[in-house]
Amino acid sequence: MATFDKLQKLKGLHPLNFLGLTIAGLINAIGVCLFLYPLNIYDGGLSGTSILLDKLTPAWLGMSIFLIVLNIPFFLIGHKKIGFEFLAYSIYAIAIYSLCSFLINSVIPFDFSSGSPVVGDDKVLGALFGGLLSGVGSGLVMKFGGALDGVEVMSLIFHKRLGVSVGAFVMMYNAVLFITAALIFSSWALPLYSLIAYFIGLKTIDFIVEGFEKGKAALIITEDAEELASALSEELKRGITIMDATGYYSGADKKMLYVVVNRFEIARLKDMVAILDENAFVSIIEVSEIMGASKMYRRKK
Repeated sequence: MATFDKLQKLKGLHPLNFLGLTIAGLINAIGVCLFLYPLNIYDGGLSGTSILLDKLTPAWLGMSIFLIVLNIPFFLIGHKKIGFEFLAYSIYAIAIYSLCSFLINSVIPFDFSSGSPVVGDDKVLGALFGGLLSGVGSGLVMKFGGALDGVEVMSLIFHKRLGVSVGAFVMMYNAVLFITAALIFSSWALPLYSLIAYFIGLKTIDFIVEGFEKGKAALIITEDAEELASALSEELKRGITIMDATGYYSGADKKMLYVVVNRFEIARLKDMVAILDENAFVSIIEVSEIMGASKMYRRKK
């Protein structure tokens, strides 16, 4: 039975995901090793910790070794929380990231004598493009079902014991990392550049993971639901949910329409509502992810 379960888990892994993870690990290594590492700018999480330890230990250890040693144990410890597929994809992505880092730093003859082989000693450009490429790599790893840093898994393991959220744990870890680097090297400038790279990386990850699929949900409270729903459905080709609602002060019976659109359709939706029911109340909220049985979702899948 155990062997059968393992085979079933292996069948759930998709070869194309490994191709995507390979590209993602390479991109991340390029961002870190060609832009951040040569300028002593630190990535966030255990990747940044690996850079710091590389600077403090003998050369034969190297950043690529620390990437494996620091990351893999937390993924293995937290495998029950994250699942087999996530574990397999993550370990593979980290291995590719580590291998590419080793090749860039130790095998391929890049000239690091003046800092970054690409931007020289320009730390602003290094932080900008290093953070951007690192974010692209990490975001692609997430898109293909894994993670490139064990801090998130570490936070899942310890956040209940520490009484902090996962997000707060990650922010605290990076704050400690950057402050430690500042104290060790007696420089507050480099950790500040690291903050720039870190936040650019976060925004890039958001865009890669959510991208143009990030939608908007419109909540429309109206007394003329049928006409409005029919017009919106015809114009936008979207499914609409109608719910009963009651005004608190007026006590009047109303209807609430719920429809998810993309960012380019918001203006059309508001114009149509203003024309068809000028008394309607409209609230627009962001939607991070969309799943369901709609035609659009099935087509995307």
